[in-house]
Amino acid sequence: MTSLRRPVLGMILKGYPRISETFISNEILLLERLGFTIHIFSMRKPRESFVHDSIRSIRARVDYLPETLLKPLPRLLFHNLQLAALKPGPYAAALKTAARRFARTRKSATLKHLFQAGYLVRHLLPKSGVTHLHAHFAHSPTSVAMFSSALSSLPFSFTAHAKDIYTSHPEQIQEKMALARFVVTCTGYNREYLKKLAGRVDTPVHRIYHGIDLSLFSEKRPLSDPVTPYRILTIARLTPKKGIPTILEGIAILKRRGVKVRHTLIGDGDDRRATLALIQRLGLTEVTQWLGTQPHHVVIGHYRKAHLFALGCEVAANGDRDGIPNVFVESMAMGVPVVATGVSAIPELVRHENTGLLVPPGNPEKMADAMQRLLMDTDLRRRIVAAARKRVERHFNNRHLIGDLAAIFRGKAGRQSP
Repeated sequence: MTSLRRPVLGMILKGYPRISETFISNEILLLERLGFTIHIFSMRKPRESFVHDSIRSIRARVDYLPETLLKPLPRLLFHNLQLAALKPGPYAAALKTAARRFARTRKSATLKHLFQAGYLVRHLLPKSGVTHLHAHFAHSPTSVAMFSSALSSLPFSFTAHAKDIYTSHPEQIQEKMALARFVVTCTGYNREYLKKLAGRVDTPVHRIYHGIDLSLFSEKRPLSDPVTPYRILTIARLTPKKGIPTILEGIAILKRRGVKVRHTLIGDGDDRRATLALIQRLGLTEVTQWLGTQPHHVVIGHYRKAHLFALGCEVAANGDRDGIPNVFVESMAMGVPVVATGVSAIPELVRHENTGLLVPPGNPEKMADAMQRLLMDTDLRRRIVAAARKRVERHFNNRHLIGDLAAIFRGKAGRQSP
């Protein structure tokens, strides 16, 4: 990304801004502070009623693509037909690619992604100064980036995260990797999976952890012993891969054992109704408080009060799974010890009996045992809190990690931290 004029990095996102994707907005803000000019192309307008404060500091221009096919079809057709007339060869090749991809999945979204790309290239890209396209998430945004690259001859790359990798058709991702300039992913576990998936495709795959802003999550609380009622915190989208039932059933076991706890659950999602019903069925209405989605400053306040953070991540029936949830990193930075499951890349951060405790997924009894142990074993708790802080400071500081990403965008190889 070098030229006589300052180049513009075109960032294709599923939605912007999104409360659950602060790692993306933080990345954009830090890249801007390193001198990058960014133009955001969002496939969807925001659906939350509030945003985190960091969003207000981002200077990037934002353009929104038509979200659906039917209602904006005349507008999409207008720009795509113009582009097809101007570039018949590239457009015919893009149509052929779309047909091949549709044959694999039979999903109409393939046509939408082609039309969105044509709209972007014909209507939004001219005079934007964009010299490289980068998409976050390997599914829809990267499909738009791939077609946009084919129609504009601009190089593209993408960052692969979690659900977008493991619930996508493997050949679809392999094709995108073959065409991309490079791929970034947020865990070593993902990197190994993608490299195996790529086969003989030699596109570079870089592992760069998301990291957090340690200036925001740096509570240096004295290592005092917790007192009852013990305050347990869970922050997660209410979806199957988060393993919320394991946490709630573990809390219910602690209650039956006579352990006095107060549980705060922050987050929302498709499983809201089932989660609230489970809270009631387990008799936890006086123990578990559900707060829904909350802004950053409220979440920070709950970290400060928590004695323990617990999340029961698992592999969902459709293959969806987490990478390393940022809430673990945030908790550890705030001096809140973590109980987690040994799923996916979580052990890259949470090392059993070193930086936290790990239990098998879907095992409420083991979850309850680990929560009780970490609340009551003073020596273990102190060792884990100190080691966890140190690991986050060394390997998950986003101000250091952003330099690796910037180097990749500038055409250099980023370092790989252990």
